[in-house]
Amino acid sequence: MTSSILYHEGNRQLQDAFESRRIADRLEEKLARAAFTADDKAYIESAIYFFLATADADGRPDCSFKGGPAGFVRITAPDELAFPDYDGNGMFKSLGNIGTNSDVGLLFIDMHGKPKRLRVNGTASVSRNDPLLATTVGAQLIVRVKARAIFPNCPRYIPQLQLVEASQYTPKPGQDPVEPGWKGFADFKECIHPRQPTFTGTSDSA
Repeated sequence: MTSSILYHEGNRQLQDAFESRRIADRLEEKLARAAFTADDKAYIESAIYFFLATADADGRPDCSFKGGPAGFVRITAPDELAFPDYDGNGMFKSLGNIGTNSDVGLLFIDMHGKPKRLRVNGTASVSRNDPLLATTVGAQLIVRVKARAIFPNCPRYIPQLQLVEASQYTPKPGQDPVEPGWKGFADFKECIHPRQPTFTGTSDSA
């Protein structure tokens, strides 16, 4: 039997307990892939957010929300995507994990139109010297993910929500970034780290 790109023994034990191994195998056979399709590319590059799961060297997990303008995640090779890291709280929980454990899981989910989910599992790397930094507004780092398994999920439990407006903190070409209020809180303001110089989308960008 060929090896699975989706399942390990823990998955198999539950599949056997619930008699779902056959459908699990069929779903992997028909839907799982290691290269992005044209539809995958269109969907991912239209996304304004996704969820990123990482774990540290001891396997302790972390999950983060990543947001930006449509196109902030790019397909850069048949089996690779890239996204920027913007100024944040300086904790570097997700990206710090990647430095010690490169295995990641990405969940793209659409709750504002036709419900849809797409998962991307793979290995990630983080760079302060990636060439995409020169053309990505607001990016202080670039994360690249080499896909191991790309597969959709059933969207049946996704609620229908209304998208009111984009975040005011989303980097915009030619505009100064909006600073979050918490940076001025008494408990934090003396500890705030400096913003890194980033591409602004204008001709005088650093």
